[in-house]
Amino acid sequence: MPFDFKDKVIAISGAASGIGFATAEYLYQAGAILSLSDARSDALVAAVERILHQEDRILAMKVNVASSAQVNSWISQTVESFQRLDGAANMAGVSSRAVGIHPITEVSDEDWQFNIDINLSGVFYCMRAQLQAMQKCGTERGSIVNASSIYGIAGKACSTDYSAAKHGVVGLTRSVAKEFGGKGIRVNCVAPGIINTPMVQNLSERFLEGHQRTLQHEQALHRMADAMEIAKVNAFLLSEDSSFVTGAVYVADGGQMC
Repeated sequence: MPFDFKDKVIAISGAASGIGFATAEYLYQAGAILSLSDARSDALVAAVERILHQEDRILAMKVNVASSAQVNSWISQTVESFQRLDGAANMAGVSSRAVGIHPITEVSDEDWQFNIDINLSGVFYCMRAQLQAMQKCGTERGSIVNASSIYGIAGKACSTDYSAAKHGVVGLTRSVAKEFGGKGIRVNCVAPGIINTPMVQNLSERFLEGHQRTLQHEQALHRMADAMEIAKVNAFLLSEDSSFVTGAVYVADGGQMC
C-alpha cells in the first residue's frame, strides 16, 4: 500500500458505490478511520459489510448531500465519534435523465435543480461543514478532494445541467484552496473521464453509444477506467505525498482530452 492513512479520520460522501466506495475500500486498507455517507441506506449498509473488519473504524450515516442539515449532522457525528477530521472525499454525484439526450431548450427545471442541488450545492455543503469541523478540531494538515469531471473543464453538448454543476465544483475548489491554504488545509478536485460505475451504466442507451464512439476515436487508452483507478488518485491527493498540491484539477480520463 503506497499511502499511509493509519488512524487518519476521512469523511467520504457517495460511499455506497462507484468511486466513493472504491475510495473508502482503498483508504480503509491503508489504515484510515472512515465516516461514510450515502443517500441510499441499504446500499451503504451493504458497502460497509464488504469492507468492514473492525467496527470501531467506520461510521456510516444515510445523508442526502442536497440537505445542509443532514450534512451538518453527519460531520458533527463524525467529530463526536472520532474527535477530529483529517480529510474528506466528496464523491456524491448524480446524472439526470436529460444528460446526453436533451439540448438546453428541453432541460426541465426539475432536471436542472436536481443536478445543481447534488453535484454542486452538495459539494458546497460538505466542504463548509468539513472545514468548520477542521477549524474547530485544530486540524493542521487537512486535505479535501471533490468530484468534478472532464465535463467540468470542457463543455458537453446535451449535458448543460451536469456540465454546469461540474464546472462549478472546479471554481468552488480553487476558491476554497485560496482561502484555506494559509491554514494548512489543501483542497483539490479530480476530473474523471468515462468510468465503469453504476451511474454510467444506468445512463441512456443513446448516451452509452456516444461513450463507445469516444473510447474508439478520441481516447488514448480506448477503455473505461475502473473506479479503483480514480480512488488511487483521490488517495494521492488526500495523502502527504501531495503536500504541495492545492487548487489543482487532476484529470484522469485515459487521454481523452490530451
